[in-house]
Amino acid sequence: MNTTFPAHTAIEPGILYFGTPVVLISTSNEDGSPNLAPMSSAFWLGWRGMLGLGARSKTTVNLRRTRECVLNLPSDALAAAVDRLALTTGSDPVPPGKVKRGYFHVADKFERAGLTPIPSETVAPPRVAECPVAMEAVLESVHPFADEDEAQRGGVVGLEVRVQRVFVHEDIRLPGTADRVDPDRWRPLIMSFQQLYGLGPRAHESTLARIPERLYRGPDLDRARSMPAR
Repeated sequence: MNTTFPAHTAIEPGILYFGTPVVLISTSNEDGSPNLAPMSSAFWLGWRGMLGLGARSKTTVNLRRTRECVLNLPSDALAAAVDRLALTTGSDPVPPGKVKRGYFHVADKFERAGLTPIPSETVAPPRVAECPVAMEAVLESVHPFADEDEAQRGGVVGLEVRVQRVFVHEDIRLPGTADRVDPDRWRPLIMSFQQLYGLGPRAHESTLARIPERLYRGPDLDRARSMPAR
């Protein structure tokens, strides 16, 4: 066994984005038009998701008002489309903090990105046709971040959403199954320290993959099945 390792060095990076999937969140503006915003502070447990967003972002304002969204997951082939949304905001006027970072207002984010809105089944915001995965969701709760720190209080929130429908392109479905995604076909777009990446080849056969996925199914799935179309 190799017992020689590189030494750790203490550093102070401005962000800790070590690599997470990109999500294009579609929400509804006050006039009913769609907003589309890229983000990557997201993770899922069962059919619940946690989204980390600026408290005053247009996506957060829309989601807290309507309590509906779609989590569209782009593949690495859509990197250029996602990048066309960089430094854009649906807020008008642009918030001062975003002005400092170079953001500008764009009303039609779908047109800007060159993406296609299609009707959702259980929520008002549209899905993105080009994204291989689209999850219709509703807001369940809002969790403050850094609420104990006066300097940061109110700046960022964690938005817990519950998924009601999951749609995938047929070409990423695991052959011979009805409800499984093929991890060798699904190529998510990854954000790592402000750069966009795709996945490399499988690194190692996972022992956890021996557990049937059906054993992870929870009550939210039953609840989703009973949700009627709009």
